[in-house]
Formats: sequence, structure tokens, C-alpha cells
Amino acid sequence: MPPLRLLYSLLLYLLAPFILLRLAWLGRREPAYLRGWGRRLGLSVPDTGTAPVLWVHAVSVGEVQAAAPLVERLARDYPRYTILVTTMTPTGAAMVRQHFSERVQHSYLPYDFPHAVRRFVTAVRPVLLLVMETEIWPNLLHCCDALDIRVTLVNARLSPRSYRGYRRLSCFSRGVIALISHIGAQSQADGQRFISLGARPDRVTVTGNLKFDVSIPAGIMAAAADLRRQLGGARPVWIAASTHEGEEQLLLNAHREIRQYYPDCLLILAPRHPQRCAAVVELCSARGFSLARRSQAADSPADMAVFILDTLGELMVYYAAADLAFVGGSLLPGCGGHNVLEPAALGVPVISGRHVSNFSDINAMLCDSGAELQVDGPRQLVDGICMLLAQPERRHCMGQAGVRVVQANRGSTERTLQLIADAIPA
Repeated sequence: MPPLRLLYSLLLYLLAPFILLRLAWLGRREPAYLRGWGRRLGLSVPDTGTAPVLWVHAVSVGEVQAAAPLVERLARDYPRYTILVTTMTPTGAAMVRQHFSERVQHSYLPYDFPHAVRRFVTAVRPVLLLVMETEIWPNLLHCCDALDIRVTLVNARLSPRSYRGYRRLSCFSRGVIALISHIGAQSQADGQRFISLGARPDRVTVTGNLKFDVSIPAGIMAAAADLRRQLGGARPVWIAASTHEGEEQLLLNAHREIRQYYPDCLLILAPRHPQRCAAVVELCSARGFSLARRSQAADSPADMAVFILDTLGELMVYYAAADLAFVGGSLLPGCGGHNVLEPAALGVPVISGRHVSNFSDINAMLCDSGAELQVDGPRQLVDGICMLLAQPERRHCMGQAGVRVVQANRGSTERTLQLIADAIPA
């Protein structure tokens, strides 16, 4: 084992007790973290049967959602293959089950301990490993290379911040990135960053962003209209989705101020991690808001001020039922924002904060087209929401601009499928 990878592996083993403690700590709030330790530590492996395996790794909810159209096509176009989808989080696992049911197999991916990934990869023996976005694990890549298993980085992105981090470790990262068989980059800029880190130019293809191929479920607008009637059809409704700790306080304070101008305004609040909903309920109660939770309310009170969406898989219909959508992870530094394309594809005007480094290109496109309003903080958020609630025609124009941006950038799934077809051995 090369010295740098040996050092990396030793550090991982030294951190193992803290990793287990973190799993136990997370399990206090989300019991699902207490399950699957055998897979995470490489003590057990999935039984994928005798069919050849196409393996897709999508770390959590966002990556699973982005991969969904691609996985659907793989299941359709390669019926004699077993499709294995691995994740790192329970919410990602739940999204896999919800999206695909029994059509794919799911497993947690082991942490990048050499013995763990070797045992896992040897048992699965995939024809091809597809890694979503930027999950670059050195021991996993070295193991696949040793077993002559091709690895394709799909929907690959590398933010300027991540790029600078890899550059600082270039003596290590160059050798790791060189092990990737092909990179399907989201943009030309992403592709150039990978090339600067050691990827061969002939192994990098700009395929676009899979998130633009968001699938709009049939009948969603009719379902959204029914939902809007249940929530109170005539009242103003805004949704704050994928929010993080620290943001909810700011959003609830903003909502209290908005209700001074629109007393019957409803906020649909969808925390990024449903296990945090109990804490969010406490925040709402402390501010005197009447509220309901999706998981508990058979009927929503007509006078509620906040509706907490604490279930998975229903966000799209709630986006479609709202007048406008704030997408979280963007008001405070540290997260980098979340996917704004789902509300845009539904024709819903988008608001976000300035901290959107994870999706800077997408946010720039939506802002330039007039589909998205970016705000610097809670004060501008209140002003922006009140302005949009007062101008239905502007909301309509923003929504239509978002739809046009999404439609103009579709096609990444087809380009990625061509990469996969070229990568699968004859």
C-alpha cells in the first residue's frame, strides 16, 4: 500500500471509535442509525445473486433524487442485471425504498476501511460502479482498480471550495482521481477542475446535470389543487423546504412578521432531516404559532399558521400547492444550499439565500432568467415574500421562467446512459 494511502487508512482506523460513537449519538434522534452497523463496518455483505450487477452509489436523499431517473432507465434498459443502490444515510435508504420498492436492491456502503470495502466489492463484483456527484473514497477506488472494475463518476461536480481542498492534498488526490475510469461532469467548469486535479481530458465528458431531468409525477397538479383546498385555498401559502438547524428560527421570525401584513398566511415548513421535526415543533410553540404535523394531522386546522411536513417523498406536491418556495441550506453559511430545480420545474417562483455554493451554476441560471430571487438575510426575505405575495403576475412570470430553464437543460440522463453503455464490457 502506498505511504499516503497507508496513512489515510491508519487515520480511519484510529477514528473508528469516534465513528461508532457518532452513529450511536445520531441513533438517539433517528433509531435507523442504530441498524445496519454490520454493513457499515464490512462485517456483512449483500447477496446480489448470480446476475451481473450494476452498482449505483448515492450518499443521501439529494443524490438519490438526482439518480432516480437514471436508475429507472437502468432497470428498464438492463433487465438481466441486478441494480444495487448504496447509500450512507437512513433517509437516503428510505428514499430508495420509496422510489424503487423491490425493483432494486439496497445496502449501506461500508466506511472506507480497506478490509471493509475489499470484502464488500469482492462479494458484489459489479460490472460497473456509478458514483453520484463527488463521493471519492480512496480505498474503494483502489479496490475496484485492483479487481479491474470500472468506476464512472456520474453527475460529477466540484465546487471551487472543494477544488481548493483537493488541490491542497494534490500529492494524494491526483493518484486517486486517476483511478476513475470516466467522469460525467455537470458543467465545463466542473470538468476543467477535475482535469486540473489529474483526470485525463479524454476521460472527462460534460453530460449536464441530472437534476434538470426531474420527473413530474402524473396528476401532481390536480393533487396539489386538492391539497391547497385542504390548507385553505384563498390564503397565501409559502413553503420553506430542506431547512437546517439555525434557519428555522430565522424563518419563523420572518413568518411572524409576514403575518402582520397577511394575517392568514400559512408557512409549510419541511426540515431537511425529518428527525429534527420535534425540535422544530418546539420552536413553533415557543413563538405561539398554531400548527399541525403531516404525520399526525388527519385534518389540518383552518386557522393553523405553520404546517410541518415531517414525511419523506411528498415534497413535490407541497411545492406545487404553494405560492412560492424558499429552498433552505442557503440563509446561513456552511451548508451550501439545496436543489432549487424541483419548484422551478413545477412553475413555482423560488427564493433562496446567498449561500448556494453547492448549486451555484443552477442558482445563477435561475436568477439570470428571473425565476429566482436571492436574499441576503431575514430582512430581505420578509420584503421579498411580501412583495411576491402582492404581485401574482410577477409570481406567474417567475414560475414560467423556471419551467423554461429546466426544459432547456434536460437531456443529461440520455448522455449519461451513453457513457454507461460505453463503459459496460461487451
